Parts: sequence; structure tokens; C-alpha cells
Amino acid sequence: MARTKHLTMSRALVVLAQRGVEAEAAARKNLNATYRRFMAEADPERKDEAGRDLIRAVFGKDAIAEDPIF
Repeated sequence: MARTKHLTMSRALVVLAQRGVEAEAAARKNLNATYRRFMAEADPERKDEAGRDLIRAVFGKDAIAEDPIF
């Protein structure tokens, strides 16, 4: 990466670390928003979907196996 972007190795490490911190902050923000949406939802169907979104935010997008029958 350092060579293709014309960076020193130290600067490349700083850039990678910064991207990691930004990705973690974005994931935390998404998790908080999803949690707030789940807690605020009153409609059972919408709360179920918000709950599934919350599970995906915590465990990953493939955390819930989709059943094609339902």
C-alpha cells in the first residue's frame, strides 16, 4: 500500500490505523441508532424487523438465517 500511494511505511500504518478507528466509530454509531430504533418501535411487525436489524448489527449481516417458507 505504501508504494502504490507513495507513502512512507510509517505514514501507511497511520492511515490504516485511522481507517480502523473510523470504521469502529461508524459501526458503533450504526449500532446505537439501530438499538434506539428497536427500543422506540411499538408496532410488533416493525419491532421484529428492528430486532433483526439489531441482531445483524451486533453479530454481522449473516447472523440470521432467512427461511424461504416465511
